[in-house]
Amino acid sequence: MKKKIYFGHPMNTYGTPLEDRLLAAIERAFPGWQIENPNQEHHQEGCRQWEAATGNPMRYFFEEVLPYCHAGIFLPFRDGMWGHGIFGEAIVLLEQECPIWKIAPDGAVTKIADLDAGSELSIDETLARIRGVSGEWTEY
Repeated sequence: MKKKIYFGHPMNTYGTPLEDRLLAAIERAFPGWQIENPNQEHHQEGCRQWEAATGNPMRYFFEEVLPYCHAGIFLPFRDGMWGHGIFGEAIVLLEQECPIWKIAPDGAVTKIADLDAGSELSIDETLARIRGVSGEWTEY
């Protein structure tokens, strides 16, 4: 069975050329690993179900996806700040004693030993970075 690496990245990068480039970079950096990309319809459906049942769609990832991953790789925002959900996902993996890495927009991969809580954005701050005033996705 292949090891799984979870790829946490801001939702405004989903379906973009940047996401495609980063997935290719992850494949090169972790040959033989299965990439668990949250940008898949079955994950979106899982989020919808968890939101309906619990009011918190992120619990789907915390309870149904991350426990089956062996590592994580995460894309913070360009200024080094971490989206609230992505930060939480990274913490869950660290608590599971899984290694985690950061990936930069240029594809550079850096191992992370711990996370600085001061680099975590609030939910509202995260949403402000990924959605415009009228709700449309903004550019990463």
